[in-house]
Amino acid sequence: MAPDSATSSGPTARRLVLGSQLRRLREASGISREDAGYAIRGSGSKISRLELGRVGFKERDVVDLLTLYGISDDTERESFLDLVRRSNEPGWWHRYNDLMPGWFQDYVGLEESASRIQTYEIQFVPGLLQTEGYARAVATQGRPEFTEDELDRRVRLRMQRQKLFSQPKAPRVWAVIDESVLHRPIGGREVLREQIEFLLEATSLASVTLQILPFELGRSGAEGAFTILRFAEPELPDIVYLEHLCGALYLDKPDEVEVYSKVSHRLAVDAQTPEQTRKTLKAALAQA
Repeated sequence: MAPDSATSSGPTARRLVLGSQLRRLREASGISREDAGYAIRGSGSKISRLELGRVGFKERDVVDLLTLYGISDDTERESFLDLVRRSNEPGWWHRYNDLMPGWFQDYVGLEESASRIQTYEIQFVPGLLQTEGYARAVATQGRPEFTEDELDRRVRLRMQRQKLFSQPKAPRVWAVIDESVLHRPIGGREVLREQIEFLLEATSLASVTLQILPFELGRSGAEGAFTILRFAEPELPDIVYLEHLCGALYLDKPDEVEVYSKVSHRLAVDAQTPEQTRKTLKAALAQA
């Protein structure tokens, strides 16, 4: 894929694509990470971080690497440098950086760039499908130290993420939610009712598929909540996102992703169909 074909994605995906392109050029040239690192006044570990898209790029470094890899065509070099500039553009979420740990900033950037988001939740409604009231209730659980202003900004951040659905190329969102979530009155009964009504509205969106996993089926092979991010760019691997109390894990090794892909398939089979899910949502709304 030509470097400039990733420019429609967010900066996080552009960084990953650029790193992947540079890795392929280095390997095709038979140059070690250590030698490439020396060429940019760095180390082999720096090249590794760049190729994995974990750090930002400096134009000077990329210029030197392109020269080292034998890329002399001006048009091709400029396409790489244009991608460097685009990958360094701040994402819309940068204004919330003080609220988000680094590991979650990475997730928001990847979420923005994904073409398909598959998620399974057992405690809460997925963040992309939460109402403002529900999001505020979730944010306040166990965090009495948050100020009102901080809470407002956290909720705005979550609502901003939902603007994904209004983009021209909105990602496909497939969510499986444990049935218990519909009966857990987070924020109170009125907040729960509003949330269920919102879920019903979301089921009418062409980009959203929602399924409920019935009580009696338990976890259906899943040990906990997870999200699989898939991308249109062939260079980008599927990524499994697992959040825990102290951070998050990003799994992209094919054998690891395959395990979660199989579980997600099992969840889709075991969960209620989208039409059955609508009936369950209506019944839960009547009881809320």
